[in-house]
Amino acid sequence: MSTRRAVILGGTGGIGSAVARALLDASGRGGDDWQVDLVARRGGPAADSLAASGATFVAGDRRDRSVLRDLLRPGADLLVDTVGVTRDDAQQLLPFLDDVGSTVFVSSKAVYADEQGRHANSLDKPVFGGAVTEIQPTVTAGDGDPTSRDGYGAAKVAAEQVLLDHGAPVTVLRPSKVYGVGIGRPREWFVVRRALDGRERILLADHGRGIDHTTAASGIGSLVRLVADAPDRRILNVADASAPTVLEIVRTIAGHLDHRFDEVLLDEDAPAFVGGTPWSSPSPFVLDTTAARALGWEPPEFQAAVAPELAWLVETAHATPADGDVPWADDPFWDHMFDYGPEDAALALLSLNLG
Repeated sequence: MSTRRAVILGGTGGIGSAVARALLDASGRGGDDWQVDLVARRGGPAADSLAASGATFVAGDRRDRSVLRDLLRPGADLLVDTVGVTRDDAQQLLPFLDDVGSTVFVSSKAVYADEQGRHANSLDKPVFGGAVTEIQPTVTAGDGDPTSRDGYGAAKVAAEQVLLDHGAPVTVLRPSKVYGVGIGRPREWFVVRRALDGRERILLADHGRGIDHTTAASGIGSLVRLVADAPDRRILNVADASAPTVLEIVRTIAGHLDHRFDEVLLDEDAPAFVGGTPWSSPSPFVLDTTAARALGWEPPEFQAAVAPELAWLVETAHATPADGDVPWADDPFWDHMFDYGPEDAALALLSLNLG
């Protein structure tokens, strides 16, 4: 048995920590032991927990060339970049790739475009004829603002191209709607908070039939572990074993919390300002994971994989002072999602119409 070294950039985030756990859990189970070095700007509970499990935390900025040099110049068996976005981010890694056994770059399904050029972040959502494979066309690579609707996917494509064109064994992963303990934008909070607030009803547009594939961070971790043993130049979609509908997601989360909602399934005549969720999609966006499964990967199911995140969300909420808010509350993503006034007004209007 030998000891192998992994460097995880963004190692304390939701994806990075899941990858670290997958490697640390694999150590001592008849395979190689992993020395896991985690890089992040600051420590915290995730860093402390992983350090207690055997990982090494390195405080530093992923975009600091001296930090990368110190970590990667000695070489590594595995490099995982969970926070790189732009062409420049990718180019910073090029001097070290020849000394890395297998490199993984976490990209996004936001790179995919339909025949009209629409992508996941477009105002007009894409329409695909079926599950999206890795050969689906992407948006054009670009160097605009990576925080903008059109800039994010274009920046990811540019980074992908830089790394794949280098020739080293780089695996690009394209997940969708990632969830897990410590994730920066826990979409499941949309349902969890409603349960904690004692909301009895939940309004769901399009009868809750929308589908936008989910990806467990733990699934990304298990796939990275496989990729570490099978380095190659490739692109892999990574998503859950099945793509749940909005209604299935809501029922799954409510079930874990032992909460029951009166589900108000809205049709096209309902007010447009209510019923939307973080997974609502006018047409299905499903990722084909055949290529990843061919490596022996077994994707998890949402119903089981989401449980640890839900426990973390509830624990975090209960530990938050009455005059404070959860750490992710400042994200503009949540603006107006918990403004219950319009929902109650819509419910009253619907009751009058039905009456």
